[in-house]
Amino acid sequence: MDKEERSYQQQPQYEVVEDAILSLKDIGDRAVEIRGVPTGIEGLDNLFFTTKIERGKTKVVPLGGIPQYSVFNLTGISDTGKSLMGEQFAIKQASLGNAVAFITVESPAHFVATSMKSRAAAMGVEENVIDENIVFIDAASYSKLREDVPTLLATLAHAIKKYKIKYTVIDSITGLYEAKEMMARVIVRQLFNFMKKWYQTAIFISQKRSSQEEFSAEAAGGFAISHIVDGTMVLSKVLISSQYMERMYKRPMGELVRLFRIDGCRMCGHSTDTYLLEIDKNGLVRIGQSLKELSKGVKVDANT
Repeated sequence: MDKEERSYQQQPQYEVVEDAILSLKDIGDRAVEIRGVPTGIEGLDNLFFTTKIERGKTKVVPLGGIPQYSVFNLTGISDTGKSLMGEQFAIKQASLGNAVAFITVESPAHFVATSMKSRAAAMGVEENVIDENIVFIDAASYSKLREDVPTLLATLAHAIKKYKIKYTVIDSITGLYEAKEMMARVIVRQLFNFMKKWYQTAIFISQKRSSQEEFSAEAAGGFAISHIVDGTMVLSKVLISSQYMERMYKRPMGELVRLFRIDGCRMCGHSTDTYLLEIDKNGLVRIGQSLKELSKGVKVDANT
């Protein structure tokens, strides 16, 4: 027996989990089909793509929404439209007859319900179309749901089984690890694994700290969320304060400009451009032109 072989035998022997070793062929029947889930946010759904092979050539096809069964992080500083986008997504899916869990961590459910009714009216959706399809889990009012993740997940599992929920929004995930950001990665991993186990298409809304770069995927808790989830959408805003910025954004001095970009998606292709994000007078978010288009001299109506 040579020295290398003796050294190997002296190392601790660990269990080999053979069931975890699978070929692509073995797992093929369990692979989920990638299709688009409409978000209810104008201009967003066609920013995600899939590829097909037709006549031996690769063709890029718009997905028509975020990928089904994906878990997305929606992050940004305050007043950029994060919660509005989460509500629009929930209303859109509910209007299609799908049950949605809306976990409200920051504001009690009855206040969020008031906001959501207003948002639904702005989207042209009758309240009676969605009132039984949006299921609130009020973690803002019940501290045990915020402070104990297993209790939150048990409650959500009960709601999923009772209401046949396939879509989940958490606003905000940051509230689940306030004052304990060292636990952010552990908490986000628990939530992510739960969403995958229950085949949820989910949006985790997260907040940024003032010291964090506004247009990065980093949020409170560091990069814990963006490293775990399937993709991140980042929202930001800038104040037009120079002639250079006036020329760049085609907006007058003193106006606030909101921006949007997709910071990665492991489940499908996506646009890598940065876009204008606009919130209309009814509080609806839409994705506008890309900065690339603006740089080519395409004019934008500042009143839209």
